[in-house]
Amino acid sequence: MQEITFLGVLLRFVLGGGSVAAAYLLGKKVGGRFGGIFAAFPGVFLASVISVGAGKDLHLANHLVLQVSKGALVGMVANIIACLVAGWLIPRTGYKKGLVYTFFVWAFTGAAIIAALRF
Repeated sequence: MQEITFLGVLLRFVLGGGSVAAAYLLGKKVGGRFGGIFAAFPGVFLASVISVGAGKDLHLANHLVLQVSKGALVGMVANIIACLVAGWLIPRTGYKKGLVYTFFVWAFTGAAIIAALRF
């Protein structure tokens, strides 16, 4: 288990929160599609990789970054599936129900991928 550091939390907050805020502002200014593209910015992933590898010897850093990258790949595949499901469900069920159902699809998809690949 990795220890939690202030720098790691700060990086995640700034990159992750900053990308969400920027996606919102861009979406409001130039349209939702562009904001949606920016919402996919991997700010949390980059912050995780930087903070997990920082201050470790090269061998350990490589191992930890590889583990984070594998998890991020699963999350990104689950996100793609969730976006497709949201695009289909939301017009049919409304955005509130559609988003709730989409969340469960995302969680199930991620869990199924991890179980199938035995990460």
